[in-house]
Amino acid sequence: MATLRLILGDQLNHQHSWYQERDEEVVYVFMEVLSETGYVRHHVQKVVGFFLAMRAFAGHLRDQEHRVHYWYLDDPENQQRVTANCAVLVERYGVTRFQYQEPDEWRLDQELREWCTGLSIASERVSSEHFLTSRTALGDLFVGKKGYLMETFYREMRRRHQILMEPDGETPLTGRWNYDAENRKKMPKSVVLPPIPRFFREVREVVELLDRMQVRTIGTLDPARFDWPVTRAEALKTLEHFIQYRLAAFGMYQDAMTQRDWLLFHSRLSFCLNIKLLHPKEVVNACISYWELHADQLDFAGLEGFVRQVVGWREYMRGVYWARMPEYAELNFFGHKAPLPSWYWTGKTGLNCLRHSIEQSLERAYAHHIQRLMVTGNFALLLGVDPDQVDEWYLGIYMDAVEWVEITNTRGMSQFADGGIVGTKPYVSSANYLHKMGDYCKNCKYRKDLKYGPGACPFNSLYWDFYHRNRALLERNPRIGMMYKVWDKMAEKEQNALLRQAEMYKQQIESL
Repeated sequence: MATLRLILGDQLNHQHSWYQERDEEVVYVFMEVLSETGYVRHHVQKVVGFFLAMRAFAGHLRDQEHRVHYWYLDDPENQQRVTANCAVLVERYGVTRFQYQEPDEWRLDQELREWCTGLSIASERVSSEHFLTSRTALGDLFVGKKGYLMETFYREMRRRHQILMEPDGETPLTGRWNYDAENRKKMPKSVVLPPIPRFFREVREVVELLDRMQVRTIGTLDPARFDWPVTRAEALKTLEHFIQYRLAAFGMYQDAMTQRDWLLFHSRLSFCLNIKLLHPKEVVNACISYWELHADQLDFAGLEGFVRQVVGWREYMRGVYWARMPEYAELNFFGHKAPLPSWYWTGKTGLNCLRHSIEQSLERAYAHHIQRLMVTGNFALLLGVDPDQVDEWYLGIYMDAVEWVEITNTRGMSQFADGGIVGTKPYVSSANYLHKMGDYCKNCKYRKDLKYGPGACPFNSLYWDFYHRNRALLERNPRIGMMYKVWDKMAEKEQNALLRQAEMYKQQIESL
C-alpha cells in the first residue's frame, strides 16, 4: 500500500503532523509546473523564490529520510499541471491512497476536488495546520449579519487564542483593544533606519531554467544577488531581526512613506508566512515575549498594531475569501472599465510617488502596504481602472501575493469593488495625504498645492472627479458624506475646472 501526499508551493510547513513519523509507504510530491507560473505574469523574484523554497523543503524532508518525488520544471515527463502529474505518480508508484492539504486558492481547491471525484483510489484532504481559524470561521461568526466587521473578528481572535489578554480571558491588556489611531505618524528625517537582513545567493541556474522554459515574468533580478529568505532558518532569522531592529517603531511609522529606504520598519515576513515557513502564532508569541522583557523599549501600541495585522487582518482576509469566492472575483461595485496605464509595468511616469513605488516593486518584488493602498491602489481607483486589471497587476508583481490575501486586499480594501464587504469606505485621497505621510511631493514635477491648471497634481482633480461621478453610490455613506458637503459648497466654476482637469488627465494618462 502506497500513499501519495501532495505538497503545494505555499505549503512548506515544517511543523505539520505529516512529518512527525517516517513511513516508507508514503511518497511526498513537489512540482514546478507551467500552469502555476503562467496564470498571471509573476515577478521573476517571486517564481525563483517559490522554486528555491520548495527545493529547500524537499531537501529537508529527504534529510529526514522521507521519500520525496520532485518534478523540476524541465523534466521531460512533467505534464505541467498539478493533477496531471499526480495521475502519473499514482500509476508509477501503485498508489492506493492520495492525500493533499487544503489549498489556499479557490482555483486549486476546485481542481483537486474535481480530480479526486474521478479517482478509483481513496483520497483525503487534510488541514495545512497553519491558520488560526478554519475556512468557515468568519462566515460562522457573522451568520445572519449584513457584513463582516473586522474589529469584531479581531476581538474574537484575541479571546479565542488568549493573545494580549488579562487573566480573566475577556479583558484586553491595558483595557483597550485597538491602538490604530496611534499608528499613523510621518517619519521624521532624524529617524535612523536599521540595516536589512541579507540572504544573497546565486540563482543563475533557476533564471536560465525559466528562460529556457519560456516563462514570462516581470521585474528584475540580479542572478548573483537573490535576497529573499527561502528556508525556515532564514525565516527565523528574519523574524529575529524584525523584533530586534524594527518592531519598536513599526506601529508608529507603519503608514509612513519615504524615498529614503524601501523596507522602513516593516517586517518582510509576509512571504515566509504565506508559504508557511513560519506559523502566525509563533510570530506573534515571539513579539509578545520580546515586549514582556523590554516593555521600556517597546511601546504597547506598536506591539498591538503588529499583532492586529497578523492575527486580525490576515486571518480576516482569508475568512472573507472563503466566505465569498468565487463570486468575489467578479465584483465591480463602481462598474470601472478603464485600462491600467502601461507605465504600471515600467514605472515611467512623472508622478514621483507612483514612479518610486512602481520602480521599487519591479526591482524588489515588494512595496509596503501604504504604497500599495494609498499610492498605486489609490490612483487606480481614482482613475476608474477595471479591478480585473488591478488584481492581475498586484497578484503578479509582489513576492507575497497569493490570491486569498491579494484579491481581498486589492478588490476589497484598495478598489472598493466589493461595495464595502472589507472596507467601510473607499480609500482615496488627494495630494494632501501623500504629502502629509511622505516625502514624494518635494521631488515631483507636479505641484501638490495646485488643483487645476499647468502642473497641477493629478491626484487633486481626479479625487473630486471620483466623488462626483460616484455620488449616487457614495453620498449616503456616513464616513464620507462630509466630502459632498465640501463639494457642494464649491462655486460651479471651481467644480467645472476640476472636472475638466480630471478629464484632460484621463485622456492623457499614458503621458503623465
